[in-house]
Formats: sequence, C-alpha cells, structure tokens
Amino acid sequence: HTKALQYLLSGKNEKNLELINLGIGEGVTVLEAIKAFEKVSGQDLNYKIGPRRPGDVIAVYADPSKAQSMLGWNPQLTIEDIMRSAWAWQQKHLG
Repeated sequence: HTKALQYLLSGKNEKNLELINLGIGEGVTVLEAIKAFEKVSGQDLNYKIGPRRPGDVIAVYADPSKAQSMLGWNPQLTIEDIMRSAWAWQQKHLG
C-alpha cells in the first residue's frame, strides 16, 4: 500500500517494523463469512453448525484505527469484496 510505504520511508519508524491491522473494523460471524463467500463464488460450502467448543471466541474483528491514525487509511471494502478477491486468487493460483 502506498501510504504504508510512505510511512516506512518517512523516518518516523525507527525500527522499520510496524504492525498495522487493515481490517474492515466490523465484526463478521463465521456464518456471515460463509454466506458472503457462497454469494460471490456461486459455490455451496459444506458446513455443519454445531455447539461452541471450549476455547471458541465470541467475536473477532480487525480494528483499523491504528491505520487510520498513522496512515490516514480507511477501509473501503466489504466482506463480499474481500471474499470475491480471495476466490479470484484461489482460482488463479490453485485452480
């Protein structure tokens, strides 16, 4: 990403290493992710809904606030955009 490269070259990052999350900032359930993938790929996924397992987390999402404050970066893609991109990569590289 251009803004990330500009930041690295700016000298503001003395370690030349910075972890920055580029998520959409919204929680997505596993079922929502499955449905988004099915919609954009036209493929039905084989899944089974079962009880929560020990250690399963309630929610996970990527918080882009650090990217927003450090780089002026804001998410522009939806979960469907992300799944569409992942599916296109899969088809191109793994057939």
